[in-house]
Amino acid sequence: MIEDMPDVTPPPEPAGAAPDPAPVLGLRLRGMRQRRAWTLQELSARSGLSVGMLSQIERGLSSPSIRSLQKLAEIFAVPIGWFFSDAGGAPQGPAWVLRRAQRRVLDLSAKGITKELLSPEGDGSIEMMLITVEPGGSTGDAPYSHAGEDAGTVIEGVLGLEVDGTTSTLQAGDSFRFVSTLPHRFWNNGPLRCVVVWAVTPPLY
Repeated sequence: MIEDMPDVTPPPEPAGAAPDPAPVLGLRLRGMRQRRAWTLQELSARSGLSVGMLSQIERGLSSPSIRSLQKLAEIFAVPIGWFFSDAGGAPQGPAWVLRRAQRRVLDLSAKGITKELLSPEGDGSIEMMLITVEPGGSTGDAPYSHAGEDAGTVIEGVLGLEVDGTTSTLQAGDSFRFVSTLPHRFWNNGPLRCVVVWAVTPPLY
């Protein structure tokens, strides 16, 4: 069982203090859980955190320990900063528009991969990302799977893609679509970076 810090009510913040990150963390944790159609009980079983603790985190009533946050980040395959980082720039225009300066970036530099979220935040059923795979970058040797569908178009470079044991090399202008429950992985063995506009449904992040 992973231990967590007790729920302690923080003292009032002084005027001009930065906003408490706990509500932001909770909202993003809840959104990522719901997009995967996981109940609190399912996330509890995966993480080792109690249902009560997870509920408090999602409601912004408690903050997880660093160890617990690391575990949650591993489960959702995101860096810890993803729970806290805000999009840059002030919102401009209607809610269904996302300006370039507002994109949230998922930095998986250890794997040579960067994901920029292109979809405005909300309860949509599709998510778009701009994925950059540096030379030698990959999702790893082990394929992964999830519910829904994946589709995309290679904008530049060369992408290696494996779906259900079958591999293919995609050049700029080539597209793909597959059922996400099939084991899949991707990589870049070329000398130049690879950029892909990637869509997934339902959203993962």
